[in-house]
Amino acid sequence: MNKQKVSLVSLGCPKNLVDAEVMLGHLPEDRYEIITDEAQADIIIVNTCSFIKEAKEESVETILEVADFKASGRCKTLVVSGCLPQRYRDELALELPEVDLFMGTSDAPRIVELLDARSDGAAGAAVGEADYLYDHTTPRVKSSPFYSTYVKIAEGCANHCSYCIIPQLRGTLRSRSIESVVEEVRRLTAEGVKEINLIAQDVTAFGADRNDGSTLETLLRELVKIEDLQWLRLLYAYPEGISDELLDLIAENEKICNYLDIPLQHVDDQILGMMNRRVDEAGTRQLLERIRRRVPGITLRTSFIVGFPGESEAQFNKLLEFIKEGHFERVGVFRYSREEGTPAAELDNQILERVKKSRYQKLMRAQKRVSFQKNRSLVGHIEPVLVEGFSEETDLLLRGRSVRQAPDVDGQVYITAGQADIGSIVPLRITDSSDYDLIGEIVEDQEAVGLDGP
Repeated sequence: MNKQKVSLVSLGCPKNLVDAEVMLGHLPEDRYEIITDEAQADIIIVNTCSFIKEAKEESVETILEVADFKASGRCKTLVVSGCLPQRYRDELALELPEVDLFMGTSDAPRIVELLDARSDGAAGAAVGEADYLYDHTTPRVKSSPFYSTYVKIAEGCANHCSYCIIPQLRGTLRSRSIESVVEEVRRLTAEGVKEINLIAQDVTAFGADRNDGSTLETLLRELVKIEDLQWLRLLYAYPEGISDELLDLIAENEKICNYLDIPLQHVDDQILGMMNRRVDEAGTRQLLERIRRRVPGITLRTSFIVGFPGESEAQFNKLLEFIKEGHFERVGVFRYSREEGTPAAELDNQILERVKKSRYQKLMRAQKRVSFQKNRSLVGHIEPVLVEGFSEETDLLLRGRSVRQAPDVDGQVYITAGQADIGSIVPLRITDSSDYDLIGEIVEDQEAVGLDGP
């Protein structure tokens, strides 16, 4: 029996990437071969995102692009999975006749069953309830570099921010057991993974649904015991869940990166209230002061939304001045996306797109100046850097990431002197910087130097 060649395109966030890897893991090797060239694939899977308008547009554009391979290539089956079908199954079936099979966010374990049913002429839409949660026994084909990966510790969300569609796409909060996460991380690090990035819609909510004493803090205490683990990074920590115990764990454990991604979304109290966010401006400022006091040298990333319904010029300017104060090393900015089915979509005083764009540009320019100054302050410091490969511009320069830089969203470090193996973590003296990137030289006498991070 000839193996069918399968190519998968995953869009959106790292949580989506893990879903895609789980889906590929359920394809038995004796029947399917995973390839990267869509032109040579019998089956093409597009794993989609529909969090905001731009993500939906990218998903549809990608689907139409790969659909061309059905006409010009060997592709016989086009599968669309993930958030977009979970949200728009019936509409997509009408608007995208090129697609043979639609699957939702929890249907990855059924991939073979659904493909087999499709080959028998069964219906092409099989979107189930959003209730799946993978564990350490789940097969998974890791597509990230051998030295770094994401581990999803929970699925769904119970925060119900007024602008967010995630609970409808992913369901309510479902946390894995501590034993399951520990076992997966132990296996990954034994295979050579140096950096584990813990992800969820809200990592600080981990365990709240289990009623067995599980918390993010109890999970971390078990994970840091894993001998082969070197870097453990926390992504998407909601402000109300950041306890003193968590901060002390970060400060005390060398394996936990001095890095937090805290989605704040705004700083004006009225806007925060309409967003159904639970920490106001005063609480945000107290939190930031507490973090900096308990974890000196920590790197903070956040995200903000501009153009939320009713956001006045004065409220926007408050946010702009807040950014200029220089609280964050990294900032992501989103233009508010009016998502049907969310409470915010029904609010009056929706903001014009040109106003959102202008406000977005102002925030990004302000943070660019902050980031430049933050990076300049690191010149002369010695930082641990994970070597990732050669520069895209020249194979004479290595590149990597400082412990202060998360994969995919932050800048890079360019290594101008010294040699190291890809996947190794080395001390690097920072010699120069730009708005988002760092430049440095490997410190050869590693025993004689003390690192300034993580």
